[in-house]
Amino acid sequence: MGFDLAVDGAIVVTGADRQSVSLYVKDGRVAALEDERHGAQDRVDAAGLILLPGFVDTHVHMMERANPEREDWTHGTAAAAAAGVTTIIEHTHGDPVRTAADLEAKVSWIGDRSSVDFALAGHAWPDLLDAVEPLWRAGAAFFKVFTCATHGVLGFDADSLAALFRRTAVLGAPCLAHCEDDHMTRVAEQALRKAGRSGADVLGEWRSLEAELAAVAEVGRLAALTEAPVAIAHVSHPSVAAKAVAASAAGLVLETCPQYLLLRANEAAKLGALRKFTPPARMRSDAEERAMWSLINDGTMHHLSSDHAPSTLQQKQDVDFWDAPFGLPGIDTTSSLMIDAALNDRMTLERLVEKYAFQPARFYGLSRKGGLGVGDDADFVLIDPAVSRTLSNGAIRSKAGWTPYHGRTVRGALVATYLRGRPIFAEGRLAAPGGRFVPGAGFAS
Repeated sequence: MGFDLAVDGAIVVTGADRQSVSLYVKDGRVAALEDERHGAQDRVDAAGLILLPGFVDTHVHMMERANPEREDWTHGTAAAAAAGVTTIIEHTHGDPVRTAADLEAKVSWIGDRSSVDFALAGHAWPDLLDAVEPLWRAGAAFFKVFTCATHGVLGFDADSLAALFRRTAVLGAPCLAHCEDDHMTRVAEQALRKAGRSGADVLGEWRSLEAELAAVAEVGRLAALTEAPVAIAHVSHPSVAAKAVAASAAGLVLETCPQYLLLRANEAAKLGALRKFTPPARMRSDAEERAMWSLINDGTMHHLSSDHAPSTLQQKQDVDFWDAPFGLPGIDTTSSLMIDAALNDRMTLERLVEKYAFQPARFYGLSRKGGLGVGDDADFVLIDPAVSRTLSNGAIRSKAGWTPYHGRTVRGALVATYLRGRPIFAEGRLAAPGGRFVPGAGFAS
């Protein structure tokens, strides 16, 4: 058979192994991984490079349509493509997708503006539980649920959370749970404000480790009772992972993000709202940092995401700490930081593929994403491991225009990104947007 594309000479890394083979593409899908040389319409000489599946970032906030000044689809997905992220799952708190009609309208509104393939999460709403099944059938990838009222989203109490999990368990629909105890965070905020506290040092007391632990225990208990598939979002500390494991919930998986592997709690005092995200960074020692990386490597942490929730420097700094928006930009830098970690032996390249491509794609039902098996979408990235570079605000493509990792030197440079066999980023340039909507596993066509 004639192939559309052959990529020769790279070390091809999957979640299971690495090998020196050619990758062949036909009709936008992986057609073969073989030593033997076959004819192809186009060939790429990738000698000296590493070939990985395109990254799958399942926790992304593009902010439109409510807050386009913070981020929009054009900038955000261009940043993803340049970072080797070929598929995202997006959910925007300011413009939540709560019904099937909301999802269909959002897909139509995004249209042809996305540089990468995208799925959409639904927002679970306590008084809209009857909307869950129709939204799942319309193609939502998962349901985002909060245990506390934050970002303008209503929180779930134990009764409503159990009712939601009973419905999603029957459907086989995963939930992503933001775990902070509503009562504890609300009482802490009231006390801190009453005391006249307004500096960044309030963050750890307001969004405390204890509030995260309490909510994780509750979510784990209810997930176990209902047998619902649930991911704990942005696990911030080894003790949170231990609490989740202790809940021993069938189907409970853990997500973490670079900010919980690399940033320290004491940075908020110096940098203020530039470190305002929640749960906040909690690491205070090298031992805690090593423990977090161990949880990646021993499989306790199921997958990684960026939790890309950007704001511009002006939006972060022109108001007092209480009013500054939560969140960090991350879509530009997560892959760079994790590639650097792999090349510096904090984890293997196979583990990187597993955590930031294959496992998140499979948990959320994106069956042709995150892998390089025959029949998978031919989404892949080429990395030059010999190049070191310094992350900088000036190189950020996200509308935020800055990164908390400015000045950090990393090993490895992304040479090219391919989406369904088509180069979407190469030689520092982006191709025209060509991303498509990827429905979740419950989609009823």
